Amino acid sequence: MTTIITRRALVTGASAGAGLLLSGCDRLVQNDTFRGILYSEDKIHRSLQQALTDRASLAPEYRADQMSPVFRANGTLNPGGEQYNGWVAENFASFRLVIDGLVNRPQSLSLAQIRSMPARTQITKHDCVEGWTAIGKWHGPTVGALLKLADVRSTARYIVFHCADHYHGAVNPYYESIDMFDAFHPQTILAWAMNGKNVTVPHGAPLRLRAERHLGYKQAKYVMRMEAVSSFAHIQGGQGGYWEDNVDYDWYAGL
Repeated sequence: MTTIITRRALVTGASAGAGLLLSGCDRLVQNDTFRGILYSEDKIHRSLQQALTDRASLAPEYRADQMSPVFRANGTLNPGGEQYNGWVAENFASFRLVIDGLVNRPQSLSLAQIRSMPARTQITKHDCVEGWTAIGKWHGPTVGALLKLADVRSTARYIVFHCADHYHGAVNPYYESIDMFDAFHPQTILAWAMNGKNVTVPHGAPLRLRAERHLGYKQAKYVMRMEAVSSFAHIQGGQGGYWEDNVDYDWYAGL
């Protein structure tokens, strides 16, 4: 079993061990200085995980008979809105995936173009931070191949995935990010098929990220744009993703 140390686990673990989350400690957690110390563990956690694991190793893959009979659709189930509803009505014929930022050849690819690219098929397990898992089959081009097509620059450190949905009515659209090492991992794909069929709307149509060495909240759905950046400090809350900005989830959610 993989152990993931998150800020939430750090707080609740302390409370379980010593009963700290009483009124006094609750006031302490609200203290900005204490919170700054507590939440600074993200970089330490990421470095520790990277030191103890082989980041180039593959996530386990499974047989077809091991696939889950039901693969739960989580998070946003339909982005809605005029643009997205229009794409759905025309089966995403006018949809374009934009690849820009720190690239030498910005791309605007149709779904037909993406489906014509060499693709990887993998049957993997989805591990949700909420505690459930599911095994499904995913098919699509590697993110690395898409970045090579755009000729990503050496100054890029991260890939940001901008999405069509506004989770729970948020002002800003959902987004996530991974570093360049994980972007070029062979199991990091932009999937357009799931379990032998096109990805459905509840599961993230037309494209969803599958970064198989990461927890479920990194698997961005409804991907419209891939942006190569040197930092995500200027993007929304600056922590690299919706959950990282809003709920203090760890940015590095590696398994």
